Amino acid sequence: MSGLTLAWKRHALLTPQQMGEADRLTIAGGVPGSALMENAGRAVADAIARRWPKRSLLVLCGPGNNGGDGFVAARLLAERGWPVRVALLGKCEALKGDAAAAATRWTGPVEALAPAAIESAGLVIDALFGAGLARPIEGVAAEVIAGLDASQVPVVAVDVPSGVDGASGAVLGIAPKAALTVTFFRRKPGHLLLPGRSLCGETLVAPIGIADAVLDDVAPSTAANHPDWWRGAFPWPSAESHKYTRGHALVAGGAVMTGAARLAARAAARLGAGLVTVAAPEAAFSIYAAALTGIIVQPAAGLDAFRTLLADPRRNAALIGPGAGVGDETRDKVLAILAVAKRTVLDADALTSFANNAEVLFGAIRSPCVLTPHEGEFARLFAKLPDGSGSKLDRACRAAKASGAVMLLKGNDTVIAAPDGRAAINPGAPPELATAGSGDVLAGIVLGLLAQGMPAFEAAAAAVWLHAEAARRFGPGLISEDLVEALPAALAALKGGISPMDAI
Repeated sequence: MSGLTLAWKRHALLTPQQMGEADRLTIAGGVPGSALMENAGRAVADAIARRWPKRSLLVLCGPGNNGGDGFVAARLLAERGWPVRVALLGKCEALKGDAAAAATRWTGPVEALAPAAIESAGLVIDALFGAGLARPIEGVAAEVIAGLDASQVPVVAVDVPSGVDGASGAVLGIAPKAALTVTFFRRKPGHLLLPGRSLCGETLVAPIGIADAVLDDVAPSTAANHPDWWRGAFPWPSAESHKYTRGHALVAGGAVMTGAARLAARAAARLGAGLVTVAAPEAAFSIYAAALTGIIVQPAAGLDAFRTLLADPRRNAALIGPGAGVGDETRDKVLAILAVAKRTVLDADALTSFANNAEVLFGAIRSPCVLTPHEGEFARLFAKLPDGSGSKLDRACRAAKASGAVMLLKGNDTVIAAPDGRAAINPGAPPELATAGSGDVLAGIVLGLLAQGMPAFEAAAAAVWLHAEAARRFGPGLISEDLVEALPAALAALKGGISPMDAI
């Protein structure tokens, strides 16, 4: 990936392999690896000293560089008067390179790693294994980690909680729940993807002497979802704007679950689409017309009537899926939308309607298109995806490439992936979003942004952020109707550049 913006670099997520390359480039540029390790250990020590009063500290060191960071932190905290013990997995003589050098500068005793070491600890530094762990934790290390969770002693993880895969967030056998995780230079996908994120506690990113310039060579294609890198593409109205310059969004309404399309239509209007039309089945026309003000409701009796609505070029964006029903009629309407190259959002029933012939759907996508599945819908639509057992990030990226659409794979760790290889992970959302109709509102937000010409990948990322921000601002008791009403506050926060999420 070339031409990285400064904002993308700021929020880039590095795989363990990419972090290793950043280390290598830095060392090749003249910064000793021992200096990076010293800075990492100092960052851990400083973070602990800021958050906890002095207490009995146990440092668990592994056989690699993660253990070397632990030895540095142990030495520095002992120099500050902390009572520190070190327990090592393996023998000091087996340590190599910078880790061996860091161990020699620790002048205290080194215990053999054992569950009994935890008993008198008031705080534990987990420096056993870093983000690049390749196999499940077992043996005495697994026993110690199990003991940590049982003891409930606060844990500070170095890089990631041991056992968390930095690339996927998966737990390899067992991992402790940390109160604080100190990582270096940039976060990794595993800090944001579940279940890893739930084990990290507070995550602190510390500089250790790696220059941002190395990112031009590392070329990270994944970033945390943050307004910094998509705010410039957001379609704020100008003094010259009017409703006809802000797009005309079309929502395909269902005959039975009418609330879904109504939520989506209102969300699209809240996001600034100049005009929004709901194509309503004749049997449900009066329901839509009575419930919606400011939204055009057009009767659409069958596929031909729907095609007539699509024929108006001013209707430049369309959404189908919420409450649409699964079957041939929905499938035919999807293909009709794609045939006239509308900017498109496909959600819910529109995706499930292609569960048995996904290739037909993918072959029809020729214009900007966003697919918004949850995990169940994703599994049905991409059942034939090669290696479908990969991480959520990997699966979303492969699906985006296979379909030619932007993938918005929903969940508390939503992943947005583009066909060109870019991807973003949302840093978590309020659990109150787990309510009926929440996804319909999200689809409508995407639609409203697409109608105004925002690029599909950025529109999907912005929609996910605004969706979470609206829920966060409303708080407990949220239902989907509240999301639509909370969007103005989220938009105001975005426009003002102030949000609680800016610190994440």
